[in-house]
Parts: sequence; structure tokens; C-alpha cells
Amino acid sequence: MGGLSWWHWLVVGAVFILLFGAKRLPDAARGVGRSLRILKSEVSAMNLDDGQPADAAAAGDVRVAPIEATPTVHAPAQ
Repeated sequence: MGGLSWWHWLVVGAVFILLFGAKRLPDAARGVGRSLRILKSEVSAMNLDDGQPADAAAAGDVRVAPIEATPTVHAPAQ
């Protein structure tokens, strides 16, 4: 009890084919694969960002882009 045998998986597969159709299943699997690749690359990028030392700002390694002020245009007083 608690485990799925081969015929349970067969029934689940048949239900998916009936619900989504044979054409949509490969497209759905391809979409899931792309999503997992994107998730994996984002997680690895986050891990690389977390690997930087916390005192990098104190050491002067962090560069900040200057903020440019935009001119404010006022309507003429009447």
C-alpha cells in the first residue's frame, strides 16, 4: 500500500492522453523542460551572486551608476 504499480501509471497516462490529446503532450513536456532549464540557470546565477563577499561594498568593488536628474517642466502661470 502506498506505492503505485505499473498499471496505475498506465491509467494515469491514459487519462492524460484523453484529457490533453496526443499532440499536446509533447508540447507540454517541451515547455516543462524549457521551464526547468530556465529555473536551473536562474538558481545557479543566484548562487553565484550569493558567493560574493558581503564586504565588497566596503572594499570599493561595487560600482554604482550615477543618477541623472531630469529637468522638470512646469506649465506657465496664467
